[in-house]
Amino acid sequence: MLAATETTAPVSKKMLWAGYVISALPVLGLLFSGIMTLMKPASVVEAFTQFGYPESMIIGIGILKLACTIVYLIPRTSVLGAILLAAYLGGATATNVRIGDPSFLAPVVFGVLLWLGLYLREPRLRPLLPLRR
Repeated sequence: MLAATETTAPVSKKMLWAGYVISALPVLGLLFSGIMTLMKPASVVEAFTQFGYPESMIIGIGILKLACTIVYLIPRTSVLGAILLAAYLGGATATNVRIGDPSFLAPVVFGVLLWLGLYLREPRLRPLLPLRR
């Protein structure tokens, strides 16, 4: 089996920086949201009850959100983090659609930005999703 450096071209500095910039928006949003969830202000508790989740789940979901985001931020585990965050954001999208909340597009956009940013900075993904130039 060939090593990753032999099968993939190096990432250009422009692609690397573009990947970091594109990833920054959803990462900052998820970190802020996770911290706010752990702080449990009245708006978070109200939103959870509106979504149909018990208040007892708020801390666990906040920890999950932060843990998945941290896994995404670590270069060696970023692909696993992207998979975990895609699952989390899929659940958020489904929850918003279920209650008829028009903000269901936000988690979809976050997911696309997470994967696009990772694709631009992670050469191991290119053979899995070969986009033609």
